Amino acid sequence: MALILNIETSTKNCSVSIARNGEVIHSKEINDGNYSHAEKLHPFILDVLSEANIERNSLDAIAVSKGPGSYTGLRIGVSAAKGLCFSLDIPLISVDTLLSLAHSISIEDGIIIPMLDARRMEVYSAIYDKNYEQVREIKAEVIEEDSFNAFNEQKVFFLGDGASKCKEVLNAANFNFVDGKFPSAIEMAKLSYDKYKKNDIEDVAYFEPFYLKDFIVTPQKKKV
Repeated sequence: MALILNIETSTKNCSVSIARNGEVIHSKEINDGNYSHAEKLHPFILDVLSEANIERNSLDAIAVSKGPGSYTGLRIGVSAAKGLCFSLDIPLISVDTLLSLAHSISIEDGIIIPMLDARRMEVYSAIYDKNYEQVREIKAEVIEEDSFNAFNEQKVFFLGDGASKCKEVLNAANFNFVDGKFPSAIEMAKLSYDKYKKNDIEDVAYFEPFYLKDFIVTPQKKKV
């Protein structure tokens, strides 16, 4: 039996779940349009453990969404996960954020393109088939009208906060947009358990999130 705490902070959704053998026992999340991870994450962790009646010392591993996504959000999630791993002396598991997002839907045919907002018309995206096998690597790309013309012969399912802003640009007949989907610790549960069974774990001391792009600090405007 494996008890794994899953942490997802790569977007505005602050999400925590605890799962036994890949099945979610309890979860808690909030997506209120703000990055509230600094205030919400640790109380959420305590809440799910308490409401599931599980002691921290009973956990077998901590899983964290590794990115891409919000620089600050990823750092908060990874820092919390590392702290728990160090204090409890248990493994750290990282889960690909876009793969986890792809698992929030199931399709019979076609491809799944999860997208995360990277500001303006840029997104982080990857492409998966109906079995969630990756058919195109993760990219940071500016979306244009012809961005996915290579897939005009099959059904394409877009999802995530990056997809919603692209509806007016990507309007081919075979394009479908699935609203209301975002990375969640609920979808992480099965993926983290699969990695746990394979002993696919990270070096807690050296693990860093997958930012995809360098963090750029925008200078504040001078007051006149």
